[in-house]
Amino acid sequence: MGFLSVLSFAHKLIAERLPPGGRAIDATVGTGADTLFLAKAAGPRGGVYGFDIQPQALALAGERLRLAREEAPAALAPVTLLLQSHAAMAEAVPPAWRGTVSAVMFNLGYLPAGDADKTIITEPQSTLAALEAALALLRPGGIITAVLYPGHEGGGREAAAVEAWAAGLAQQDAQTIVYRQLQRESAPYVVAVEKKRS
Repeated sequence: MGFLSVLSFAHKLIAERLPPGGRAIDATVGTGADTLFLAKAAGPRGGVYGFDIQPQALALAGERLRLAREEAPAALAPVTLLLQSHAAMAEAVPPAWRGTVSAVMFNLGYLPAGDADKTIITEPQSTLAALEAALALLRPGGIITAVLYPGHEGGGREAAAVEAWAAGLAQQDAQTIVYRQLQRESAPYVVAVEKKRS
């Protein structure tokens, strides 16, 4: 039967914690697969914000969302796509969202579109700032998932930084897990952070 892929595992964790009408953030929009997943899970009464620094990513995601809305017009949450770094998350989402977000997804690395510039990658400094912002935005019981890619140039450094950040969180504030294939050092893996209920 096999284990879940890292993306499926991240989606499973999110689906268990993002209720209909909930709020969610896609910190790295990319081609929009996670954005669409969040919009479906949150439903028409929910809301989703998405961040990416590449216009190409927002165009791909916008088209994916448009096609999904054509198929099922009333099934998706309203989605706001922003051409901004995820490090600006705290300032970019409405103040009313602070402490109410159910899920924040990070899918790090580069834009996986065929003609995209693979030298444009997420960087540890902005990713760590975004993770801090995401944790502050979460509701108690909310979750952050980060899919990490140690196999590409710069990816190992970023993965190590994210893992160290998660491991350093106080246990009374959050619990953290790692989901990874141990026999393949360069395989993608997931770090997940659940905010503790006070």
